[in-house]
Amino acid sequence: MEFLQFISWACIVFTLGMFSTGLTDLKKMRATQSADNVQFLPFLTTCLNNLGWLYYGLLKKDGTLVLVNTIGAALQVLYIMAYCHYTKTKRRVSAQTLAAGALLGGAWVYFSVFLPGGERQLAQLGLACSVFTVTMYLSPLADLVEIVRSRSVERLSFPLTVATFLTSTSWTLYGLQLQDYYIMVPNTPGIITSLIRFFLFRRFAPVSQDVASYKLVHM
Repeated sequence: MEFLQFISWACIVFTLGMFSTGLTDLKKMRATQSADNVQFLPFLTTCLNNLGWLYYGLLKKDGTLVLVNTIGAALQVLYIMAYCHYTKTKRRVSAQTLAAGALLGGAWVYFSVFLPGGERQLAQLGLACSVFTVTMYLSPLADLVEIVRSRSVERLSFPLTVATFLTSTSWTLYGLQLQDYYIMVPNTPGIITSLIRFFLFRRFAPVSQDVASYKLVHM
């Protein structure tokens, strides 16, 4: 039980640390009064992911999931609002946000209305959240191929890679302790992709430059 509590706190600290990296983009947008060099979709997809896991945590009565994803969703909403304020492509951003809202609404109706409560509802929601999380972790693979081709890691963030590795590892251990494979399995790709990024930093980072000095970017 003590180990589970320790892992729970690790999940909270590391995950919130990873979510807070968006504050760098927020600061950049405020300083430049522009969102030109900031990616929008990572904010939107992370928000959807947070809300899905928040619902899962509420159904399962898991305080760790509820706390982390409540704060995470609130941060992503803040980033989304800031991006919408500073972006020049408001029509495109609005369309993407509306599409995400429609997807979220449809998912909520399906899981809340058409599925009976209990294990079946929890299992299908857990599977949906797991698939979405795996997709998010695997989405940067195309960028990793380009990094190998160009032999440059300038587009990678070393601090974010460390945060992703610690977060994925803590959630994997947390899921293992709870014997909840919906939590454990989707975080395993995060460990693997982080290890790949560590290798790329070791292989391609300039010798004269500390890899930790790379700017924070969303992957």
